[in-house]
Amino acid sequence: MEERSAGGVVVRAQGGTPHVLLIRDPYRNWGLPKGHLEEGEDAATAALREVREETGLERIELGPALDSIDWYFRRDDRLVHKFCSFFLMISSAGNAIPEVSEGITECVWLPPEQAMARVTYDNAREMIRIALQRLGPAPSEDGHAREAAP
Repeated sequence: MEERSAGGVVVRAQGGTPHVLLIRDPYRNWGLPKGHLEEGEDAATAALREVREETGLERIELGPALDSIDWYFRRDDRLVHKFCSFFLMISSAGNAIPEVSEGITECVWLPPEQAMARVTYDNAREMIRIALQRLGPAPSEDGHAREAAP
């Protein structure tokens, strides 16, 4: 059995430094916002919806697709192969508020090194690494990429 989900590596400039948004999931692990594709949804649409639902952020700019991760788990004695597509997202404004009804208990913006150290899952850490490579120069406070310093 296969399942599909999508999520985002959400980045915001704070004090001229990119910060990555992490969420604390129902298992008390730190990860990235993500969730199931609904019928008729493509991965990008689902990723935006899930980030909004889990974090309360409304102002999110969808960036490029990053990569997909996959893993296996058991549900009711059935082996499930789950695939999750991730996208780079920029959020220039708004407070991230955990959606408790979705099982999210905390949201935190962290500089890249701290985000990489705190995230529980190796595959999420890899998505953050890829997102930061794609991002290039840190986004400015208004959410747009800045020119690299000479």
